[in-house]
Amino acid sequence: MSVRHLVRAGLALTATAALTALGLPGLASADTNATAGNSLVALGDSYSSGVGTENYLDDGTDCMRSPEAYSSLIAKANSLDLTLAACSGAVTSDVLSSQVSELSADTGYVTMTIGGNDVGFVPVLTECAKPGWMGDCDGKIDAALVTLRKSLPAKLAEVNDQIGSRAPNAKVTVAGYPHIFNGEDCNAATFFSPEEEQRLNDATDELNSEIARQASAAGFSYAATMPTFDGHAVCDDSEWVNGLSWPITESYHPNAAGHRGYASIFAPKLGLDSSAASTRIAKQSATKIKTVKGATGSAPKFEVPDLSSAEAKAAAKKAGISSSELTKLRKAQQSGASNQTLEKMSNDFTRR
Repeated sequence: MSVRHLVRAGLALTATAALTALGLPGLASADTNATAGNSLVALGDSYSSGVGTENYLDDGTDCMRSPEAYSSLIAKANSLDLTLAACSGAVTSDVLSSQVSELSADTGYVTMTIGGNDVGFVPVLTECAKPGWMGDCDGKIDAALVTLRKSLPAKLAEVNDQIGSRAPNAKVTVAGYPHIFNGEDCNAATFFSPEEEQRLNDATDELNSEIARQASAAGFSYAATMPTFDGHAVCDDSEWVNGLSWPITESYHPNAAGHRGYASIFAPKLGLDSSAASTRIAKQSATKIKTVKGATGSAPKFEVPDLSSAEAKAAAKKAGISSSELTKLRKAQQSGASNQTLEKMSNDFTRR
């Protein structure tokens, strides 16, 4: 399966030139808070641990923590001691049970992305990746929005309260999530429609608004992903978010360029400089980054639509798709046919 990735170039460039080449906004150096300690603690989920960068620390966990995560870049640029507590699959309860214990009155800076897994980020994507006759994308998004509106606010508030009480002297910045889609699905094996992609982006906007509201209520700063990530979604010419990738866990997460983008929005909010961050951070040894043992993430992993499953066969029969037609569609998917080809075949079979 071919995967579109940004070409990682400019390793010999200065950091400022490398950031400029990637289209990142320039960052001016800023004085840090005189009362803040010289430590950064990165909390949260896979968007903070570094999933998508294809480069991970061997720390004895399944958290997929990367020396190319945005917190690593910021720490390197500002000579900060980094504790990378964020973990792939983490929900708010995971942050409370195994991450906030790393905070103290001596903590100088805290970063976090959290909330996506609480509302079912991966299950929603998995459902919406199915052909329309097999899945219920709208229903899954609707259910996620109910969770977002009814239960997520209290969960975010609890996490923020713990951060504020455990790290009273820290500068805390929370970020939202970028738009994953641009209205096109250029990947093989998935069936995202333009309408579904728009709804997913709209739901991301609502999630980000709630995260920002809770951050403000806690006295924290909020780092907005847009407009920095505009023009860098899946299938854009310059992707900062991976599309369908292998290993599958890399899918729909910021790549190394995306984490440089995140560093560029976090650092100014913290009063820090990220102009020295570059891809050379990947050579940093694991001993310079403290990680958290025993941390866990409970969210499921993304799954490619399985057109050979009992679910697919039952849904196809209900939609009037014959066994031979389903076999043709499955073979096209397995051969790497484009989304446009798969959608056309699927639509032709259901319009008979």
